[in-house]
Amino acid sequence: MTTDDVEWQPPADWTTVETIDTHTGGEPLRVVLNGLPPLAGDTLLEKRRYMERKLDAYRKALIWEPRGHADMYGAIPTEPDTERADFGVLFMHNEGYSTMCGHGIVALATIAAETEYLPDVESEIAIDTPAGLVVAEIERDGDRVDTVEFTNVPSFVVARHETVTVPEWGTTEFDIAFGGAFYAYCDVSQFDVDLTPAVFRELIEIGTAVTRAVDDAIEIEHPHEDDLGFLYGTILTGDAHGADADSRNVCVFADGEVDRCPTGTGVSGRVALRAAAGELDRGERFVVESIVGSTFTGSYTETVDFGGYEAVRPRVEGSAHITGRHRFVVDPADPFGEGFVLR
Repeated sequence: MTTDDVEWQPPADWTTVETIDTHTGGEPLRVVLNGLPPLAGDTLLEKRRYMERKLDAYRKALIWEPRGHADMYGAIPTEPDTERADFGVLFMHNEGYSTMCGHGIVALATIAAETEYLPDVESEIAIDTPAGLVVAEIERDGDRVDTVEFTNVPSFVVARHETVTVPEWGTTEFDIAFGGAFYAYCDVSQFDVDLTPAVFRELIEIGTAVTRAVDDAIEIEHPHEDDLGFLYGTILTGDAHGADADSRNVCVFADGEVDRCPTGTGVSGRVALRAAAGELDRGERFVVESIVGSTFTGSYTETVDFGGYEAVRPRVEGSAHITGRHRFVVDPADPFGEGFVLR
């Protein structure tokens, strides 16, 4: 039997959603192309609230099993908020909706440049996110995209060298920074583990425990938007394994989700932390590797005042690859139509 022999169309009362899938440094991104009802709201934050209240079944169906998995990540292109942007985007994961996503920006720019999604795109794409406008620059290698480097929203340090008691691990030192999302940053040497796939489950337990402890101890506030004021996850940092990297980190976020890439918003926060400590000069490049060895390169071009914080404008560079096209269907009689998660 060949694909030409399969002539099947879902019944009219089934839900059908079309996506294009990618990965950035190993981290997946499932981008919705068709099938989602219109999102009500004048701004991305309003659309984000509407999606969460009214259309969350679509997130669960696409991100959770059996169509996704516990570490799946997704994006929903929307109308932009600003005149400069080519489009807007909402990001979704196993627990809900994030505020910005660096690996998602790299993937979306790659999709836009390598497909007909934005037929006139050349070397720059502007994307509105819930955290603000992000501009991505595309470096091509023939017909495909070699790298994408984006200028992120202003990123800043909230706390340095704070301590908290983490159950099972005791007193733990952490920093907090914003790079499009708020993260707690901890040196992994405090937990006597390494940042490798062999201790994947233990890293989830540590990251989740730190996030809960810090979230209980510190009130997170964004200087402009209440919807952005929450601790998104914990980033465990350590020594690089590869000769071409300066550091390694693993991000644990949402419901124990683990980023396979170095985390674009997390690298942005690390750039802000290093700049504030005098460890990274303007234009200097900082290479961070992930748990699977993929890398992002961070730097910053300028410093700005952002709601009373001395912030930097990070630039993050990475690469993405398209992995497939999908037409997902949900049978109304399917008991797992909205999905489930096993961790």
